[in-house]
Amino acid sequence: MRKKDLYSLTLDYLQEHCPQQQTELYHENAFQLLTAVILSAQCTDERVNMVTPKLFEIYPDAHHMAQATPEEVYPLIQSISYPNSKAGYLVSMARQIISDYNGQVPSTTEELTRLSGVGRKTANVIQAIVFQKAALAVDTHVYRVSHRIGLVPSSATTPLAVEKELLKHIPQDKVANAHFWLLYHGRYVCRSRHPLCQECGLVSFCSWYRKKINTSH
Repeated sequence: MRKKDLYSLTLDYLQEHCPQQQTELYHENAFQLLTAVILSAQCTDERVNMVTPKLFEIYPDAHHMAQATPEEVYPLIQSISYPNSKAGYLVSMARQIISDYNGQVPSTTEELTRLSGVGRKTANVIQAIVFQKAALAVDTHVYRVSHRIGLVPSSATTPLAVEKELLKHIPQDKVANAHFWLLYHGRYVCRSRHPLCQECGLVSFCSWYRKKINTSH
């Protein structure tokens, strides 16, 4: 199958079966989303959503968070992964936003990745959701699904390599949504362990499934 056809079939299927095009992270503004995404690193959205309502009640924006200390933030996020580091990131990030960006979350990759705790994946999430840019964040789910289906070659061994390969083939107007389609397909169907292949309409052209079937015979 031609790469173009593979992408077309995959995106059409995911658009129909993974219609959700928004994050499951609770937030009410750009700063809160940035905070939640930083907290979600190596942690589930469900767990993050358990701590952010109280956190945002006390620190609803960068101005409030910038006045806090990591020691004050820590107890509110101690149930998630790496709370010590993340408490420091959040306070430092908020102070940078106040000092460098007049209290507003910046909109470019270069600016966002200057902030404490913000890598390329987080920057892409913010650009796609807050600023409606054609940015595609590659998390573990997007990485796994892209390789399993065969959207990217096995030589694409880093999130950046996967991102670049996907951006070559996904129409620009579908890039931001494609992140969520791939993410939720990976989270709920094409799971890391025990993928639900029997519920997936992509198996007829999924390279991973084809290998799995051939190996089992």
